[in-house]
Amino acid sequence: MSIEVGSKLQGKVTGITNFGAFVELPEGSTGLVHISEVADNYVKDINDHLKVGDQVEVKVINVEKDGKIGLSIKKAKDRPEAPQRSHSHSQRPRQGRANDRNNPRPENFESKMAKFLKDSEDRLSSLKRHTESKRGGRGARRG
Repeated sequence: MSIEVGSKLQGKVTGITNFGAFVELPEGSTGLVHISEVADNYVKDINDHLKVGDQVEVKVINVEKDGKIGLSIKKAKDRPEAPQRSHSHSQRPRQGRANDRNNPRPENFESKMAKFLKDSEDRLSSLKRHTESKRGGRGARRG
């Protein structure tokens, strides 16, 4: 059985690091389950979820040219597929800020970055405006 992307395999945890766990797969190959692929929720300490010697079901998510195998425990779990959300709603322009406050949906990355950039530019221009008059040091006011 060759190791292919998308296949589910049984493996044994052989080592744990602060960034993930090494899993021995059939045929003696070893892959890495990154800490972000251990559980659906945030994993602060991987030792809370896995121990050396645990038998786990993993899904192969990538195979590098140099032989490194990327694995996922959370993607190996059988659960009903959530319907894919259409991205067409993100293409529509926003109606206004009042709607944003009433809408409990989290902002997407692009809108957060745009808001951050605008706030940053506002702060920078305000800082420049206030420091322009204070430049010049000791001999600035002659007259």
